Amino acid sequence: MPVESVAEPEPEILAAFRAAKGFMPVVEGLALYRAAVEAAALGLPVLEVGTYCGRSTILLADAARAAGVTALTVDHHRGSEEQQPGWEYHDPTVVDPEVGRMDTLPTFRRTLHEAGLEDHVVALVGRSVQVAAVWGGKLGLVFIDGGHTDEHANGDYEGWAPHVADGGLLVIHDVFPDPAHGGQAPYRVHLRALASGAFTEVSVTDSLRVLRRTGAGI
Repeated sequence: MPVESVAEPEPEILAAFRAAKGFMPVVEGLALYRAAVEAAALGLPVLEVGTYCGRSTILLADAARAAGVTALTVDHHRGSEEQQPGWEYHDPTVVDPEVGRMDTLPTFRRTLHEAGLEDHVVALVGRSVQVAAVWGGKLGLVFIDGGHTDEHANGDYEGWAPHVADGGLLVIHDVFPDPAHGGQAPYRVHLRALASGAFTEVSVTDSLRVLRRTGAGI
């Protein structure tokens, strides 16, 4: 069954998304927004793993605001592997000059402030598996977009997928079946979720996959 929502963000929200530092293309962002609108209607929080500077958080927060729920976003804000110095996605403007390490938290906070969404987001600052271990509630949506090694992608899945409520959505970003197009860890997690029998795929938008919980377990 496809994701039913055809909602789109207001122009000012889409403009804020476009202006924010980050990597998600607009077409995938719109698919994420539609999934978040549907999931937020369950009356449960929506959560993303991998905040970076808040580009996708804008869309989750706006969907959460409309439904009267909260968007949660998890990140240690020190950057993933491919964002470290010398790697393809490194951005020296988000390096803290005093400690010499990446710190995307200040940019994230400015992003939310400029979008007028600070009151609708709870930032969980820490490593995904540690935060997941102390999280006790159900979630309407989990969006996995954190580290892209097998260790981190599987840790995100194992930590957060169990919290997806019945009928809730699991969204996985950067799923590339062809290794020539990108790393394979998210793709392997996507296959794992499908093989579990707990999730059924409901939409595909470029590298974004939306799955619905239709069974128990992970």
